[in-house]
This record gives sequence, C-alpha cells and structure tokens, in this order.
Amino acid sequence: MIDAANTSMSSYTSPHPRIYIRRALSHQPPAMSRFSEPLPPLARASHISHAKHALARLPGSLVNLDASRMAIVFYCVGILDLLGALQDQTSDMERVSWQTWIWEQYAIGRYGTGFKPGPFMSRSSTNSGHDSPHIIMTYTALLTLSMLRDDFARLNRPGLLQFVGSCQNRDGSFSSTPNGGGDSDLRNLYSAFAICALLGDWSSIDVERAIGFVDSCRTYEGGYGQLPSCEAQGGTTYLALAALHLAPPGPRPRLAPAEKARSEHWLVHSQDASGGFRGRTGKAPDACYCFWGGAALRILGAHDKINAYAFTQFIASCQFPFGGIAKAPGQPPDFYHTYMSLAAAAMYAPRVELSARAYGQWDFTPFNPLLNAREETVRWARSYIPARTS
Repeated sequence: MIDAANTSMSSYTSPHPRIYIRRALSHQPPAMSRFSEPLPPLARASHISHAKHALARLPGSLVNLDASRMAIVFYCVGILDLLGALQDQTSDMERVSWQTWIWEQYAIGRYGTGFKPGPFMSRSSTNSGHDSPHIIMTYTALLTLSMLRDDFARLNRPGLLQFVGSCQNRDGSFSSTPNGGGDSDLRNLYSAFAICALLGDWSSIDVERAIGFVDSCRTYEGGYGQLPSCEAQGGTTYLALAALHLAPPGPRPRLAPAEKARSEHWLVHSQDASGGFRGRTGKAPDACYCFWGGAALRILGAHDKINAYAFTQFIASCQFPFGGIAKAPGQPPDFYHTYMSLAAAAMYAPRVELSARAYGQWDFTPFNPLLNAREETVRWARSYIPARTS
C-alpha cells in the first residue's frame, strides 16, 4: 500500500548519525553476518489483536487520519490476511460489516465511479464534487474487498475505467481526484496502473505518456523521486518500478539493462548495517522501507543480494510488546508500519534458514510484490474484478 495515511508518524533520529553517513558514502554493501542466532518470536497474537481493536474502534488520537480511513481499513484487514487470521479469527458478521462499510464509500458521479477515503465529507453515494472518489483509496478498496472475498457484483467496471482516465493529466501523471484535483505524483500513477492491471483493461489511459512521466522522475542514483527533479526515495522507487512492470508491453523496453543495474545498486546499498532499509541516502533505517526497498528488489529479481536474516531481525526488533510494529526499535507502533513490515517479512523471512525462524513463527504464504498483497488475494482479485465474459 502507498504511504497515503502516514501523516502522524514521528521522525526518528539515530543516536549515531555518522555511522549512517559513512555507510551511505561507501561503495560496498553493508557487512552483516549471514546467521548468528534464532530470530525473536513473531508476536502474531498481539499483532492480530492490534488490528482487530482498530477495526472495532479507532482511538481518538487518530482523528487527524479520518480522511484516510479507507487506508487504515486496508492496513488492518491486510494484517489479518498476512497472518492467516482473516477467516479463522474473525466472524462472518465482522467480515460482512467491513465489506458493507467499504461499499458505502462507493461514489457515482460525472467522472465515473470509485471509492472515497471515508464518510468524513458526505454519506451520500452520489458525487457532489466535494467528495469525489480518490484513486489511491480506490486501489486499496479493491484489494481489501479481495481479501474479504467479495464477488464485486456491485462494481461498475466501465465507470471505474472512466474515473481512472479522468485522473490522468496532460504530462502523463495522475491526480488523486478527477480533473486535476489533489496531488499529482507517482503514488497516484501506480494506483492507476494497479487498477487497470486488476481490470485487465488499459483502454482509458495513455500508457506511453504515463511511462514518460515515470522516466522523468528518475534520478542519477538509479532511484526515483515523487516528481521530476525530486530526491530519490525508497517508496517512490518501488512505485515507479512496480508501475513499469505492471504496464503492458510497449514499443521499447520499460527499463533498459543499464537502468536496471543502477536501480539495483542504489537499492542494495540502501540496506543499513542494522539490516533495515533507509528511505533516502544518509537517513536512518525505517521498517516501512524494508518493504519499499525489499519489494523493489524482488521486482528486479535481485532479492538474493541483501542479507535476509539481518533484514528480518531488524523488523523483529521493531515489534511493540503489546502488539503492532513501529518504524524503528523503541518507537510507538502504528497500523501502517505493522502492515508494511509484515509484508516485507512475507517476502524475506522464508529465505532465512529454517533453524533461525523461531520454530515456524516467521513462515508466511507467498506474497505478490507488484500489487502488495498475498498471492491468493491477488488471484481472487484477478478472477473477480475484470469484466466477465458470458
């Protein structure tokens, strides 16, 4: 999931900043031991409880995230899905209530159909112009409904395509809402590409113009910034690389071999000596960037070039004693970092030696790095979201 609701996460400053600067300037990847001792236990029960409590009642401290409630639902349902608890540890009534709430955010209007971030502006299903669908929240809603095994009988596919097309700008980028509304950056472009890939229909957008925008965000380091001329970041680099790999074939390779090698080099050297990943050159490691950087390397087929044991050990060290995972050890947890950390672990913990996995506690089912969900969930989405032929 895209960092759409990560607005309340406090900054983390390393007590040893010079270590990170020195590592960033090095031309060698961090020297980390391959294996030393078993990983700490994965607090599955506590993380499940953390997510279920949020789905029942959000704390008042998160009122500033009310406009991103759809993203919070995605993170929490996603946590349960990743931990294999969605069917076994929730009731039919709970799952139906979550589906119902998501469909209540389904909006119909002059620019097509899509999902709103929540009911904070209006409870009406008719788009008034002030509460239009949001392209990132539409992507998260589709995935969350797939986790909940919705049959998408209520989905207006032509309307959804119209909505995605109405968000594309002249430079190829995408706005978060129709007709140039909201931000226009790689987060929205990735969401548009993911929606088209799930629908199996790219007819409503100009793919080549969008690819041109992605290329314009590339930096000399091999990463991608949020917009042209912006600093490369781990999250936006993932979004760019995932979009390029989701796109249908074009007149030329989406990523030239030299470009791929440079991106791979920058990502590999973003792994810190702690095992965690930095989001930007010279910054402290952050658990969410374990997903952004780790998933990008999985997409490039270079996941064997980082230390999977140290990677998973860093995520384990960010666990909060009473449930949830924080951005860094000793910090308070949140739903965003919990989901992203578990998604990262789903890709890399299985690569750790069996004897180090705390007796199977770090085992996960296969994960799809392109669409950010379990493979089983993605298969459901690809089966039920496209238009069905009679």
